[in-house]
Amino acid sequence: MTASRLPQFSGKTGRPELMVILGSTLTVIAILGIVTFLLIREHAGAKETATRSATTIAQLIDADVLRTVELYDMTLQGLIAAAQRDDLRQVSPQIRHLVLFDRSTTARFKGDILLLDKHGEVLADSSLIEPRPGNFADRDYFQAHVTNTGSGMYISRPFKPRCDCEDSNEWRISFSRRIASSTGEFLGVAVASMRLTYFDQLFNSLYIGSDSTLNIIDDAGILLAQKPYLEHDSIGKSFATRPNVVRILREGSGSFESVSSIDGRQRLYTFSRVGNLPLTVIVALSGNDVFAAWRRTALVISGATGVLCIGLLWLSWLLCRELRLRHQAEQELAQLAATDSLTGVANRRILDLTLRHEWFRAQRSGQPLSVLMIDADHFKAFNDRHGHQGGDEALRTIAKVIAANVRRPADLVARYGGEEFSVILAETDSTGARQIAEKIRMAVQQLPKTEGDELPMTVSIGISTWTTQTDVTLEQLLFAADKALYQAKEQGRNRVVAGS
Repeated sequence: MTASRLPQFSGKTGRPELMVILGSTLTVIAILGIVTFLLIREHAGAKETATRSATTIAQLIDADVLRTVELYDMTLQGLIAAAQRDDLRQVSPQIRHLVLFDRSTTARFKGDILLLDKHGEVLADSSLIEPRPGNFADRDYFQAHVTNTGSGMYISRPFKPRCDCEDSNEWRISFSRRIASSTGEFLGVAVASMRLTYFDQLFNSLYIGSDSTLNIIDDAGILLAQKPYLEHDSIGKSFATRPNVVRILREGSGSFESVSSIDGRQRLYTFSRVGNLPLTVIVALSGNDVFAAWRRTALVISGATGVLCIGLLWLSWLLCRELRLRHQAEQELAQLAATDSLTGVANRRILDLTLRHEWFRAQRSGQPLSVLMIDADHFKAFNDRHGHQGGDEALRTIAKVIAANVRRPADLVARYGGEEFSVILAETDSTGARQIAEKIRMAVQQLPKTEGDELPMTVSIGISTWTTQTDVTLEQLLFAADKALYQAKEQGRNRVVAGS
Protein backbone atom coordinates (compact mmCIF):
# COMPACT_ATOMS: atom_id res chain seq x y z
CA MET A 1 0.00 0.00 0.00
CA THR A 2 1.42 3.37 -1.02
CA ALA A 3 1.44 6.43 1.19
CA SER A 4 -1.49 7.96 -0.70
CA ARG A 5 -3.70 5.13 0.49
CA LEU A 6 -2.87 5.52 4.16
CA PRO A 7 -5.87 6.02 6.50
CA GLN A 8 -6.27 9.39 8.18
CA PHE A 9 -6.42 9.45 11.98
CA SER A 10 -6.47 13.24 12.43
CA GLY A 11 -9.07 14.49 14.86
CA LYS A 12 -10.08 17.29 12.47
CA THR A 13 -13.31 16.44 10.71
CA GLY A 14 -13.92 19.80 8.96
CA ARG A 15 -12.11 22.14 6.64
CA PRO A 16 -11.66 25.62 8.18
CA GLU A 17 -11.66 27.27 4.74
CA LEU A 18 -15.15 25.89 4.13
CA MET A 19 -16.32 27.57 7.33
CA VAL A 20 -14.71 30.83 6.18
CA ILE A 21 -16.44 30.59 2.81
CA LEU A 22 -19.77 29.79 4.46
CA GLY A 23 -19.39 32.57 7.00
CA SER A 24 -18.37 35.21 4.46
CA THR A 25 -21.14 34.14 2.07
CA LEU A 26 -23.76 34.36 4.82
CA THR A 27 -22.35 37.74 5.87
CA VAL A 28 -22.54 39.07 2.30
CA ILE A 29 -26.09 37.74 1.96
CA ALA A 30 -27.03 39.38 5.27
CA ILE A 31 -25.48 42.72 4.21
CA LEU A 32 -27.22 42.62 0.84
CA GLY A 33 -30.51 41.65 2.50
CA ILE A 34 -30.30 44.50 5.03
CA VAL A 35 -29.32 47.06 2.39
CA THR A 36 -32.06 45.84 0.06
CA PHE A 37 -34.61 46.07 2.87
CA LEU A 38 -33.51 49.61 3.74
CA LEU A 39 -33.60 50.71 0.10
CA ILE A 40 -37.06 49.23 -0.36
CA ARG A 41 -38.22 51.00 2.80
CA GLU A 42 -36.71 54.29 1.59
CA HIS A 43 -38.39 53.80 -1.79
CA ALA A 44 -41.72 53.28 -0.05
CA GLY A 45 -41.02 56.37 2.10
CA ALA A 46 -40.29 58.49 -0.98
CA LYS A 47 -43.48 57.24 -2.59
CA GLU A 48 -45.51 57.93 0.56
CA THR A 49 -44.10 61.47 0.85
CA ALA A 50 -44.87 62.17 -2.81
CA THR A 51 -48.37 60.77 -2.39
CA ARG A 52 -49.03 63.03 0.60
CA SER A 53 -47.77 66.03 -1.36
CA ALA A 54 -49.92 65.13 -4.37
CA THR A 55 -52.92 64.57 -2.12
CA THR A 56 -52.45 68.05 -0.65
CA ILE A 57 -52.32 69.55 -4.14
CA ALA A 58 -55.45 67.64 -5.16
CA GLN A 59 -57.27 68.88 -2.05
CA LEU A 60 -56.30 72.48 -2.83
CA ILE A 61 -57.67 72.08 -6.35
CA ASP A 62 -60.81 70.38 -5.03
CA ALA A 63 -61.49 73.21 -2.59
CA ASP A 64 -61.00 75.94 -5.17
CA VAL A 65 -63.13 74.17 -7.79
CA LEU A 66 -65.89 73.54 -5.24
CA ARG A 67 -65.96 77.23 -4.28
CA THR A 68 -66.07 78.28 -7.92
CA VAL A 69 -68.80 75.81 -8.83
CA GLU A 70 -70.75 76.92 -5.77
CA LEU A 71 -70.64 80.52 -7.01
CA TYR A 72 -71.94 79.44 -10.42
CA ASP A 73 -74.66 77.39 -8.76
CA MET A 74 -75.72 80.38 -6.66
CA THR A 75 -75.84 82.44 -9.85
CA LEU A 76 -78.09 79.86 -11.53
CA GLN A 77 -80.39 79.56 -8.55
CA GLY A 78 -80.69 83.34 -8.33
CA LEU A 79 -81.43 83.52 -12.06
CA ILE A 80 -84.16 80.86 -11.76
CA ALA A 81 -85.71 82.50 -8.70
CA ALA A 82 -85.80 85.91 -10.39
CA ALA A 83 -87.17 84.50 -13.65
CA GLN A 84 -90.13 82.98 -11.81
CA ARG A 85 -91.17 86.32 -10.27
CA ASP A 86 -94.33 87.67 -11.93
CA ASP A 87 -93.61 91.29 -11.00
CA LEU A 88 -90.53 91.44 -13.24
CA ARG A 89 -92.74 91.51 -16.29
CA GLN A 90 -93.93 95.00 -15.30
CA VAL A 91 -90.50 96.62 -14.94
CA SER A 92 -88.24 98.05 -17.58
CA PRO A 93 -85.76 95.76 -19.43
CA GLN A 94 -82.83 97.41 -17.69
CA ILE A 95 -84.16 96.71 -14.20
CA ARG A 96 -85.25 93.24 -15.21
CA HIS A 97 -81.73 92.56 -16.48
CA LEU A 98 -80.19 93.77 -13.22
CA VAL A 99 -82.48 91.58 -11.14
CA LEU A 100 -81.93 88.48 -13.23
CA PHE A 101 -78.14 88.72 -13.24
CA ASP A 102 -77.35 90.48 -9.96
CA ARG A 103 -75.35 87.46 -8.68
CA SER A 104 -73.45 86.77 -11.90
CA THR A 105 -70.75 89.33 -11.13
CA THR A 106 -69.30 87.07 -8.44
CA ALA A 107 -68.56 84.20 -10.82
CA ARG A 108 -64.93 83.96 -11.93
CA PHE A 109 -63.96 83.45 -15.56
CA LYS A 110 -67.61 83.58 -16.51
CA GLY A 111 -68.76 83.46 -20.06
CA ASP A 112 -72.35 83.89 -21.18
CA ILE A 113 -75.13 83.37 -18.64
CA LEU A 114 -78.38 82.57 -20.45
CA LEU A 115 -81.99 81.92 -19.68
CA LEU A 116 -83.52 79.52 -22.20
CA ASP A 117 -87.16 78.63 -22.73
CA LYS A 118 -88.44 75.10 -23.17
CA HIS A 119 -87.58 75.21 -26.89
CA GLY A 120 -83.98 76.32 -26.32
CA GLU A 121 -84.58 79.93 -27.38
CA VAL A 122 -82.71 82.67 -25.50
CA LEU A 123 -84.93 84.65 -23.15
CA ALA A 124 -82.21 86.60 -21.34
CA ASP A 125 -78.46 87.13 -21.77
CA SER A 126 -76.10 88.44 -19.06
CA SER A 127 -74.03 90.32 -21.63
CA LEU A 128 -76.93 92.15 -23.35
CA ILE A 129 -80.10 93.83 -22.17
CA GLU A 130 -81.78 92.77 -25.38
CA PRO A 131 -80.55 89.19 -25.98
CA ARG A 132 -79.34 88.06 -29.36
CA PRO A 133 -81.54 85.51 -31.01
CA GLY A 134 -80.27 81.99 -30.65
CA ASN A 135 -81.29 78.41 -30.05
CA PHE A 136 -79.36 75.98 -27.87
CA ALA A 137 -81.73 73.04 -27.90
CA ASP A 138 -79.00 70.83 -29.39
CA ARG A 139 -76.58 71.32 -26.51
CA ASP A 140 -75.91 68.31 -24.30
CA TYR A 141 -76.95 70.16 -21.15
CA PHE A 142 -80.34 71.14 -22.67
CA GLN A 143 -81.07 67.59 -23.80
CA ALA A 144 -80.08 66.31 -20.37
CA HIS A 145 -82.61 68.57 -18.61
CA VAL A 146 -85.37 67.73 -21.07
CA THR A 147 -85.04 64.01 -20.38
CA ASN A 148 -84.15 64.26 -16.68
CA THR A 149 -86.70 65.63 -14.24
CA GLY A 150 -84.10 66.09 -11.50
CA SER A 151 -83.37 69.59 -10.26
CA GLY A 152 -79.65 69.13 -9.77
CA MET A 153 -76.90 71.03 -11.53
CA TYR A 154 -75.48 69.60 -14.73
CA ILE A 155 -71.90 70.11 -15.95
CA SER A 156 -71.54 69.96 -19.72
CA ARG A 157 -68.79 68.65 -21.95
CA PRO A 158 -66.20 71.22 -23.11
CA PHE A 159 -67.34 73.32 -26.05
CA LYS A 160 -66.47 76.47 -27.98
CA PRO A 161 -68.95 79.35 -28.22
CA ARG A 162 -71.10 79.95 -31.34
CA CYS A 163 -70.03 83.45 -32.24
CA ASP A 164 -67.53 85.35 -34.31
CA CYS A 165 -66.12 87.05 -31.25
CA GLU A 166 -62.42 87.12 -30.37
CA ASP A 167 -62.73 84.34 -27.78
CA SER A 168 -64.64 81.98 -30.08
CA ASN A 169 -61.72 79.48 -29.97
CA GLU A 170 -61.63 79.44 -26.19
CA TRP A 171 -62.81 76.23 -24.52
CA ARG A 172 -65.63 76.46 -22.01
CA ILE A 173 -67.87 74.30 -19.91
CA SER A 174 -71.34 75.19 -18.72
CA PHE A 175 -73.22 74.74 -15.47
CA SER A 176 -76.97 74.47 -15.86
CA ARG A 177 -80.16 73.85 -13.92
CA ARG A 178 -83.62 72.81 -15.03
CA ILE A 179 -86.48 75.28 -14.72
CA ALA A 180 -89.79 73.60 -13.94
CA SER A 181 -93.29 74.66 -12.96
CA SER A 182 -94.86 73.78 -9.64
CA THR A 183 -96.29 70.68 -11.27
CA GLY A 184 -92.87 69.61 -12.66
CA GLU A 185 -93.47 70.73 -16.21
CA PHE A 186 -90.30 71.62 -18.10
CA LEU A 187 -90.10 75.38 -18.68
CA GLY A 188 -86.52 75.90 -19.75
CA VAL A 189 -82.88 75.96 -18.61
CA ALA A 190 -80.67 78.41 -16.77
CA VAL A 191 -77.09 78.01 -18.00
CA ALA A 192 -73.81 79.73 -17.13
CA SER A 193 -70.59 79.06 -19.04
CA MET A 194 -67.07 79.23 -17.57
CA ARG A 195 -63.88 79.71 -19.52
CA LEU A 196 -61.44 76.83 -18.98
CA THR A 197 -58.63 79.34 -18.59
CA TYR A 198 -59.80 79.23 -14.96
CA PHE A 199 -58.09 75.83 -14.62
CA ASP A 200 -54.98 77.15 -16.36
CA GLN A 201 -54.66 79.95 -13.83
CA LEU A 202 -55.37 77.56 -10.95
CA PHE A 203 -52.78 75.06 -12.15
CA ASN A 204 -50.20 77.79 -12.75
CA SER A 205 -50.37 78.70 -9.07
CA LEU A 206 -49.20 75.20 -8.14
CA TYR A 207 -45.71 73.81 -8.82
CA ILE A 208 -45.48 70.06 -9.25
CA GLY A 209 -42.21 69.63 -11.14
CA SER A 210 -41.10 69.94 -14.72
CA ASP A 211 -42.27 66.54 -15.94
CA SER A 212 -45.47 66.09 -13.91
CA THR A 213 -49.05 66.88 -14.93
CA LEU A 214 -52.29 68.14 -13.42
CA ASN A 215 -55.53 66.96 -14.97
CA ILE A 216 -59.29 67.25 -14.51
CA ILE A 217 -61.65 64.81 -16.18
CA ASP A 218 -65.39 64.28 -15.93
CA ASP A 219 -67.17 61.01 -15.27
CA ALA A 220 -67.17 60.21 -18.99
CA GLY A 221 -63.37 60.37 -19.07
CA ILE A 222 -63.35 63.63 -21.05
CA LEU A 223 -60.39 65.89 -20.36
CA LEU A 224 -61.35 69.36 -19.12
CA ALA A 225 -57.94 70.69 -18.18
CA GLN A 226 -54.28 69.66 -18.21
CA LYS A 227 -50.93 71.18 -17.34
CA PRO A 228 -48.79 70.85 -19.35
CA TYR A 229 -50.55 69.48 -22.41
CA LEU A 230 -49.18 66.08 -23.40
CA GLU A 231 -51.15 65.94 -26.65
CA HIS A 232 -52.26 68.65 -29.07
CA ASP A 233 -55.99 69.45 -28.92
CA SER A 234 -56.53 67.08 -26.01
CA ILE A 235 -59.22 69.24 -24.32
CA GLY A 236 -62.66 67.76 -24.91
CA LYS A 237 -61.12 64.44 -25.93
CA SER A 238 -62.31 61.25 -24.26
CA PHE A 239 -59.72 59.11 -22.48
CA ALA A 240 -62.27 56.71 -21.05
CA THR A 241 -60.67 53.68 -22.74
CA ARG A 242 -57.16 54.34 -21.42
CA PRO A 243 -56.21 51.78 -18.72
CA ASN A 244 -55.15 54.39 -16.16
CA VAL A 245 -58.34 56.43 -16.64
CA VAL A 246 -60.47 53.29 -16.39
CA ARG A 247 -58.89 52.52 -13.03
CA ILE A 248 -59.24 56.11 -11.80
CA LEU A 249 -62.92 56.30 -12.71
CA ARG A 250 -63.56 52.90 -11.14
CA GLU A 251 -61.81 53.59 -7.83
CA GLY A 252 -62.78 57.27 -7.42
CA SER A 253 -59.81 58.17 -5.23
CA GLY A 254 -56.44 56.72 -4.35
CA SER A 255 -52.90 56.43 -5.65
CA PHE A 256 -50.91 54.04 -7.84
CA GLU A 257 -47.80 53.83 -10.01
CA SER A 258 -48.18 53.24 -13.73
CA VAL A 259 -46.84 54.12 -17.15
CA SER A 260 -48.57 56.91 -19.03
CA SER A 261 -50.31 55.71 -22.16
CA ILE A 262 -49.55 59.08 -23.79
CA ASP A 263 -45.79 59.53 -23.39
CA GLY A 264 -44.80 56.14 -21.96
CA ARG A 265 -43.22 57.61 -18.80
CA GLN A 266 -43.49 56.22 -15.29
CA ARG A 267 -45.76 58.32 -13.09
CA LEU A 268 -47.28 58.29 -9.63
CA TYR A 269 -51.01 58.95 -10.02
CA THR A 270 -52.92 60.48 -7.10
CA PHE A 271 -56.58 61.24 -7.75
CA SER A 272 -59.79 62.24 -5.98
CA ARG A 273 -63.33 63.31 -6.82
CA VAL A 274 -64.31 66.96 -6.42
CA GLY A 275 -66.94 66.71 -3.69
CA ASN A 276 -70.13 65.25 -5.14
CA LEU A 277 -69.45 66.75 -8.57
CA PRO A 278 -68.85 64.53 -11.62
CA LEU A 279 -65.24 65.74 -11.76
CA THR A 280 -61.97 64.04 -10.82
CA VAL A 281 -58.65 65.74 -10.15
CA ILE A 282 -55.56 63.77 -11.18
CA VAL A 283 -52.06 64.68 -10.02
CA ALA A 284 -49.57 62.66 -12.09
CA LEU A 285 -46.10 63.11 -10.60
CA SER A 286 -43.10 62.13 -12.67
CA GLY A 287 -41.34 59.01 -11.42
CA ASN A 288 -38.01 60.70 -12.18
CA ASP A 289 -38.90 63.60 -9.89
CA VAL A 290 -40.40 61.45 -7.13
CA PHE A 291 -37.52 58.98 -6.90
CA ALA A 292 -34.59 61.18 -8.04
CA ALA A 293 -33.20 61.63 -4.52
CA TRP A 294 -33.84 57.97 -3.71
CA ARG A 295 -31.98 56.86 -6.85
CA ARG A 296 -28.96 58.97 -5.93
CA THR A 297 -28.96 57.52 -2.43
CA ALA A 298 -29.47 54.00 -3.75
CA LEU A 299 -26.59 54.44 -6.19
CA VAL A 300 -24.19 55.60 -3.46
CA ILE A 301 -25.29 52.93 -0.98
CA SER A 302 -25.26 50.17 -3.61
CA GLY A 303 -21.79 51.17 -4.74
CA ALA A 304 -20.44 51.28 -1.20
CA THR A 305 -22.12 47.95 -0.37
CA GLY A 306 -20.74 46.38 -3.53
CA VAL A 307 -17.20 47.53 -2.69
CA LEU A 308 -17.63 46.25 0.88
CA CYS A 309 -18.93 42.85 -0.23
CA ILE A 310 -16.25 42.46 -2.90
CA GLY A 311 -13.58 43.41 -0.38
CA LEU A 312 -14.98 40.95 2.15
CA LEU A 313 -15.08 38.15 -0.41
CA TRP A 314 -11.56 38.99 -1.58
CA LEU A 315 -10.22 38.90 1.98
CA SER A 316 -12.09 35.64 2.55
CA TRP A 317 -10.51 34.23 -0.61
CA LEU A 318 -7.05 35.21 0.61
CA LEU A 319 -7.73 33.67 4.00
CA CYS A 320 -9.08 30.50 2.39
CA ARG A 321 -5.99 30.24 0.23
CA GLU A 322 -3.75 30.53 3.27
CA LEU A 323 -5.84 28.00 5.17
CA ARG A 324 -5.80 25.66 2.19
CA LEU A 325 -2.01 25.90 1.93
CA ARG A 326 -1.77 25.30 5.65
CA HIS A 327 -4.13 22.35 5.40
CA GLN A 328 -2.07 20.87 2.56
CA ALA A 329 1.11 21.34 4.58
CA GLU A 330 -0.51 19.65 7.59
CA GLN A 331 -1.69 16.82 5.36
CA GLU A 332 1.79 16.38 3.95
CA LEU A 333 3.28 16.41 7.44
CA ALA A 334 0.70 13.90 8.61
CA GLN A 335 1.43 11.76 5.56
CA LEU A 336 5.13 11.92 6.28
CA ALA A 337 4.51 11.08 9.92
CA ALA A 338 2.45 8.04 8.87
CA THR A 339 4.84 6.78 6.17
CA ASP A 340 8.02 4.79 6.40
CA SER A 341 10.61 7.01 4.77
CA LEU A 342 12.51 4.13 3.14
CA THR A 343 9.77 1.95 1.65
CA GLY A 344 6.87 4.41 1.30
CA VAL A 345 4.38 2.14 3.11
CA ALA A 346 2.83 2.82 6.52
CA ASN A 347 5.13 2.95 9.51
CA ARG A 348 4.88 1.12 12.82
CA ARG A 349 2.80 3.83 14.51
CA ILE A 350 0.10 3.67 11.83
CA LEU A 351 0.26 -0.12 11.96
CA ASP A 352 -0.52 -0.12 15.66
CA LEU A 353 -3.34 2.44 15.29
CA THR A 354 -4.91 0.64 12.34
CA LEU A 355 -4.62 -2.76 13.94
CA ARG A 356 -6.34 -1.54 17.10
CA HIS A 357 -9.06 0.17 15.04
CA GLU A 358 -9.74 -2.94 12.94
CA TRP A 359 -9.63 -5.15 16.04
CA PHE A 360 -12.44 -3.23 17.75
CA ARG A 361 -14.39 -3.08 14.48
CA ALA A 362 -14.11 -6.84 14.12
CA GLN A 363 -15.26 -7.30 17.72
CA ARG A 364 -18.41 -5.27 16.95
CA SER A 365 -19.19 -6.77 13.55
CA GLY A 366 -18.10 -10.36 14.21
CA GLN A 367 -16.19 -10.41 10.90
CA PRO A 368 -12.80 -12.22 10.80
CA LEU A 369 -9.52 -10.31 10.96
CA SER A 370 -6.22 -11.61 9.57
CA VAL A 371 -2.63 -10.45 10.05
CA LEU A 372 0.36 -11.32 7.83
CA MET A 373 3.93 -11.08 9.08
CA ILE A 374 6.39 -11.03 6.15
CA ASP A 375 10.16 -11.30 6.41
CA ALA A 376 12.80 -11.12 3.65
CA ASP A 377 14.83 -14.34 3.57
CA HIS A 378 18.60 -14.18 4.06
CA PHE A 379 18.46 -10.41 4.08
CA LYS A 380 21.56 -9.95 6.29
CA ALA A 381 23.69 -11.88 3.81
CA PHE A 382 22.10 -9.97 0.91
CA ASN A 383 22.91 -6.71 2.65
CA ASP A 384 26.50 -7.78 3.21
CA ARG A 385 26.93 -8.67 -0.47
CA HIS A 386 25.28 -5.56 -1.97
CA GLY A 387 25.75 -3.00 0.74
CA HIS A 388 23.18 -0.88 2.50
CA GLN A 389 22.15 0.86 -0.70
CA GLY A 390 21.36 -2.45 -2.37
CA GLY A 391 19.58 -3.67 0.72
CA ASP A 392 17.45 -0.53 0.87
CA GLU A 393 16.51 -0.93 -2.79
CA ALA A 394 15.54 -4.55 -2.16
CA LEU A 395 13.25 -3.52 0.73
CA ARG A 396 11.59 -0.88 -1.46
CA THR A 397 11.00 -3.48 -4.18
CA ILE A 398 9.48 -5.95 -1.73
CA ALA A 399 7.22 -3.21 -0.32
CA LYS A 400 5.96 -2.39 -3.83
CA VAL A 401 5.23 -6.06 -4.54
CA ILE A 402 3.32 -6.48 -1.29
CA ALA A 403 1.30 -3.28 -1.88
CA ALA A 404 0.51 -4.37 -5.45
CA ASN A 405 -1.10 -7.56 -4.17
CA VAL A 406 -3.09 -5.94 -1.35
CA ARG A 407 -5.66 -3.94 -3.28
CA ARG A 408 -8.57 -3.23 -0.94
CA PRO A 409 -8.65 0.29 0.51
CA ALA A 410 -9.44 -1.01 4.00
CA ASP A 411 -6.32 -3.21 4.08
CA LEU A 412 -2.96 -1.90 5.26
CA VAL A 413 0.67 -2.66 4.37
CA ALA A 414 3.23 -1.46 6.93
CA ARG A 415 6.89 -1.88 7.71
CA TYR A 416 7.15 -3.69 11.02
CA GLY A 417 10.85 -3.15 11.46
CA GLY A 418 14.12 -3.99 9.70
CA GLU A 419 13.36 -6.35 6.81
CA GLU A 420 10.01 -7.33 8.28
CA PHE A 421 6.57 -6.18 6.96
CA SER A 422 3.04 -6.60 8.24
CA VAL A 423 -0.30 -6.70 6.43
CA ILE A 424 -3.71 -6.16 8.07
CA LEU A 425 -6.57 -7.85 6.20
CA ALA A 426 -9.99 -6.70 7.49
CA GLU A 427 -12.97 -9.07 7.09
CA THR A 428 -10.67 -11.79 5.71
CA ASP A 429 -10.64 -15.38 6.98
CA SER A 430 -7.66 -17.74 7.07
CA THR A 431 -8.29 -19.13 3.59
CA GLY A 432 -8.45 -15.68 2.02
CA ALA A 433 -5.38 -14.57 3.91
CA ARG A 434 -3.41 -17.61 2.70
CA GLN A 435 -4.40 -16.84 -0.92
CA ILE A 436 -3.12 -13.28 -0.62
CA ALA A 437 0.05 -14.45 1.16
CA GLU A 438 0.80 -16.97 -1.58
CA LYS A 439 0.33 -14.31 -4.25
CA ILE A 440 2.80 -12.08 -2.42
CA ARG A 441 5.33 -14.93 -2.00
CA MET A 442 5.10 -15.93 -5.66
CA ALA A 443 5.37 -12.31 -6.85
CA VAL A 444 8.54 -11.77 -4.81
CA GLN A 445 10.03 -15.05 -5.99
CA GLN A 446 9.44 -14.02 -9.63
CA LEU A 447 11.37 -10.77 -9.24
CA PRO A 448 14.53 -10.58 -11.44
CA LYS A 449 17.67 -11.86 -9.75
CA THR A 450 20.03 -9.29 -8.42
CA GLU A 451 23.33 -9.17 -10.25
CA GLY A 452 25.82 -11.48 -8.55
CA ASP A 453 23.14 -13.68 -6.89
CA GLU A 454 22.37 -17.22 -7.99
CA LEU A 455 19.03 -17.47 -6.20
CA PRO A 456 16.01 -15.13 -6.43
CA MET A 457 14.86 -13.00 -3.53
CA THR A 458 12.20 -14.72 -1.39
CA VAL A 459 10.06 -14.01 1.65
CA SER A 460 8.59 -16.10 4.46
CA ILE A 461 5.05 -15.30 5.65
CA GLY A 462 3.22 -16.10 8.85
CA ILE A 463 -0.57 -15.81 9.18
CA SER A 464 -2.87 -15.48 12.18
CA THR A 465 -6.65 -15.03 12.00
CA TRP A 466 -9.19 -13.99 14.59
CA THR A 467 -12.78 -15.23 14.39
CA THR A 468 -15.64 -15.32 16.79
CA GLN A 469 -14.71 -18.94 17.59
CA THR A 470 -11.21 -17.99 18.77
CA ASP A 471 -10.62 -16.60 22.23
CA VAL A 472 -7.45 -14.52 21.84
CA THR A 473 -6.41 -10.95 22.55
CA LEU A 474 -4.90 -8.51 20.09
CA GLU A 475 -1.42 -9.16 21.49
CA GLN A 476 -1.93 -12.90 21.16
CA LEU A 477 -3.06 -12.42 17.54
CA LEU A 478 0.20 -10.62 16.72
CA PHE A 479 2.23 -13.19 18.62
CA ALA A 480 0.56 -16.00 16.68
CA ALA A 481 1.44 -14.34 13.34
CA ASP A 482 5.02 -13.78 14.46
CA LYS A 483 5.28 -17.38 15.67
CA ALA A 484 3.94 -18.67 12.33
CA LEU A 485 6.59 -16.55 10.57
CA TYR A 486 9.39 -18.17 12.54
CA GLN A 487 7.91 -21.58 11.80
CA ALA A 488 8.11 -20.73 8.10
CA LYS A 489 11.76 -19.77 8.59
CA GLU A 490 12.52 -23.00 10.41
CA GLN A 491 10.78 -25.08 7.73
CA GLY A 492 13.12 -23.79 5.03
CA ARG A 493 11.92 -20.26 4.22
CA ASN A 494 10.04 -19.10 1.05
CA ARG A 495 6.80 -20.47 2.35
CA VAL A 496 3.52 -19.49 4.04
CA VAL A 497 2.54 -20.87 7.44
CA ALA A 498 -0.80 -20.23 9.17
CA GLY A 499 -0.71 -20.06 12.93
CA SER A 500 -3.06 -22.19 15.01
